[in-house]
Amino acid sequence: MSLASEGKREITLRFLAQPTDVNFGGKVHGGSAMKWLDQAGYLCSTGWSGRYCVTAFVGDINFHNPILVGDLVEVDAKIIHTGRTSMHIGVTLNSCNPKQCEFSKSIHCIMVFVALDEGGKPVEVPQWQAEDEADIAMEKYAIRIMDLRCINQKELDVLIK
Repeated sequence: MSLASEGKREITLRFLAQPTDVNFGGKVHGGSAMKWLDQAGYLCSTGWSGRYCVTAFVGDINFHNPILVGDLVEVDAKIIHTGRTSMHIGVTLNSCNPKQCEFSKSIHCIMVFVALDEGGKPVEVPQWQAEDEADIAMEKYAIRIMDLRCINQKELDVLIK
């Protein structure tokens, strides 16, 4: 049974930022945070499709606030657009000092995952339909990012031969 069959499109992970996640500046390393984003996106896409999924794109990453060792980290991932074999997922990482627990947005990004069959070939995913204005706006945003990515890739292909 997949999240799609249950009508669920969102997952949340919660954990504490560990001392092993720290960078030289004393904050959580950006690479650690990006790993958490990828894990949440993977769980969301795999749950939705019922298949093994791979990361195809990560973009529009915005770092807002630092994450401190010992902070409570909450990573929300939700489907915001589906293609034939791909799922666009909005991922937001919020963090807080567990003593006060006033969450602030630390990172937001858009990720694209592709579902694969047992042979490693892309396979169709259940389609998601936006139902309210907020979902429609997020889906339009995901499509706009996808269009910009195509334009950027064409420009890059010309520059790098």
